[in-house]
Amino acid sequence: MDGSNQQAEISHATIRSVVEGVAAGQMRTEVLGLVGSSGAYLLASELMAMPEPFLVVAADSSSAERFAAALTFFHGLPEEIFFLPHWEIRPYEPLSPHPEVEAARLAALAALHQGRARAVVTTIRALLQRVIPREVLAGLCETLRLDEDYPRPHITDLLLRLGYNAVPLVEDRGTFSVRGDVLDIFPPSHPHPLRLEFFGDTLERIRAFDLVSQRSLEAEFRQLQLLPAREMVLAGDYLQSFALRLKERCDQLGLPRSQREEILEEAREGLLAPGRQFLLPLPYGHLDTLFDYAPQGRWVLLDPPAVEQNGDLFAAEVVEGEARLARRQEPYVEAASMYLTPAGLQQEWDRRRPQEFSSLDIFRLTEERQRYRINAFGNGDIRRQLSSAGGGIAGFAQQLSRWHQEGWRTLIVCHQQGQAERLLDLLEPEGIRPRFEPDISLRQLNPTDLVVTLGELPDGFRLPDERMVVVTEEEIFGQRVRRRPRKDVRALLSSLAELKEGDFVVHADQGIGRYHGLLHLSMGPTEGDFLHLEYAGGDKLYLPVERIEKVQKYVGGEGQTPRLDKMGGGAWEKAKVKARAMVEELARDLLKIYARREMSQGFRYSRPERMFREFEAAFPYEETPDQLRAIQEVLADMESDKPVDRLVCGDVGYGKTEVAIRAAFRAALDGRQVAVLVPTTVLARQHWETFRQRFQGYPVEV
Repeated sequence: MDGSNQQAEISHATIRSVVEGVAAGQMRTEVLGLVGSSGAYLLASELMAMPEPFLVVAADSSSAERFAAALTFFHGLPEEIFFLPHWEIRPYEPLSPHPEVEAARLAALAALHQGRARAVVTTIRALLQRVIPREVLAGLCETLRLDEDYPRPHITDLLLRLGYNAVPLVEDRGTFSVRGDVLDIFPPSHPHPLRLEFFGDTLERIRAFDLVSQRSLEAEFRQLQLLPAREMVLAGDYLQSFALRLKERCDQLGLPRSQREEILEEAREGLLAPGRQFLLPLPYGHLDTLFDYAPQGRWVLLDPPAVEQNGDLFAAEVVEGEARLARRQEPYVEAASMYLTPAGLQQEWDRRRPQEFSSLDIFRLTEERQRYRINAFGNGDIRRQLSSAGGGIAGFAQQLSRWHQEGWRTLIVCHQQGQAERLLDLLEPEGIRPRFEPDISLRQLNPTDLVVTLGELPDGFRLPDERMVVVTEEEIFGQRVRRRPRKDVRALLSSLAELKEGDFVVHADQGIGRYHGLLHLSMGPTEGDFLHLEYAGGDKLYLPVERIEKVQKYVGGEGQTPRLDKMGGGAWEKAKVKARAMVEELARDLLKIYARREMSQGFRYSRPERMFREFEAAFPYEETPDQLRAIQEVLADMESDKPVDRLVCGDVGYGKTEVAIRAAFRAALDGRQVAVLVPTTVLARQHWETFRQRFQGYPVEV
């Protein structure tokens, strides 16, 4: 058979034809021409047609995460798509994987084992690293259900056996806290920590709670699956096995007893030094691979040449790391027990014949395979057209109109509803009126449909042969910086993390006291954690942590030391009465001021039009919810006929400047001048630069 027969190619293949060919074919499959997130859309279609789990291997973490996000969007069931990361440290480095990384790995492995995962996206480095044996993980998984009895000592012993640490307050993954009939825990399988409420030994309620405020959330669950807190479990029989095999390995390496005893002491205390996780095979005797977790799984390689190259680099790092520890005469396990070799990986590929999503044409004359070529295009030209002179939203609107007339299915994906609404406002004057459906899949679209939806999609694509186009907001408005959510300042005031021993606090009923730490106390039938507060005369108050909302950190003038109140004394009550009277007086003054303001006539600014919407959409960051609310309220003030008088408060970096910029732009568009007053010359210079950059390309002089 010649090369052309061995690598028969189907040109202008459709998504449906590829899915049918993969489902029915016996030979290795290669799909060419995929761009943007079209590969994720193809795989989502395959998930619908085939019952087996899919395992996707990318060259690096960035590619894997982007593909997982796109696959989650197109599949529509996020609970069935998992990302299994690498430890993100070099082999045999004296570092430990982050708890969040281990949590994601354990959650993905458990889902694969239990058949809950339809797809797991990983990297070649994670694939080459062996994992906790499947039978061990199965034996360590426990499920707690509502209305069943669990004696408290049994639960505590179970958590300790699974590697959880007992703490006064749950703030990190892999920790738990017991307070009377309440058990807080942060397991690997949940994005939020969970609060278990018991009546006696009966589990009555499972709720998520906020990590910062420690307050319960609305989300409730019927059951909780407990996974190990870490990949290396060192308790019970596993600790004994670890000790035995560590001795054998140290004897093989000729290492002194003192080194072994040091590691064993760390293991008994549950505080392993960084880098000890590379002794992972010792407690279990052996490790499995991802192939063992999915014996019937279908495999997909994203960009095989890059996967192969990164795999070879990682294999070289393994050899180098093993040699480094040998030279330093430190305990280590053989690389073969910790990692797959490139030869071993190739044997697995030969048996499983993975599907390949390739961007390059690579002809292999010795291997029979079916090749499909998808006629796909990216959307880079859309952004270039919008950015070019004479471009703008009008050109994009014309393109949308052409797609509609030609019967294309068009889906535009925005991250936030505010951005989607701005886009709809910009398109309406051009005669384009897409439907806004926040929850819709691409498969639900009919020919000529033009829909704006919400979701997390890294890239769009166009499939001309199927008259289908997906566009993301970044491809229209440019790349936007995704801000990490900030902690609520008000919630921080009720968090123990903000209190240090010796801090002054204010109790709502008792007044100013001094905080002396957290104590675990038993008082008759009640047992739990209490805040130790000291008052004048040495009086002590033990406040249950469940009532922490009663306490706030004292905030006073700089350098001021407050006087402690007397518990049960009248000074605090008098202070509250005096403060209440002052507040009432201030309220009366404010009422008079606002009454006069309501009777005054101000300038009514016009409603935002197209240029303002374009200006909003060009903001290079995603607005935070509080920032959006402040902007909307300020604009509403400007559109009323009353004088504007609003104070916008926020810490550094919370986005106050953008609120001012939009108000200034709104005023300038109505022919008004704007003055910005700042306290220092340096700050004036910074704001001048910021305003100039934001107003660049608009008819506003700064």
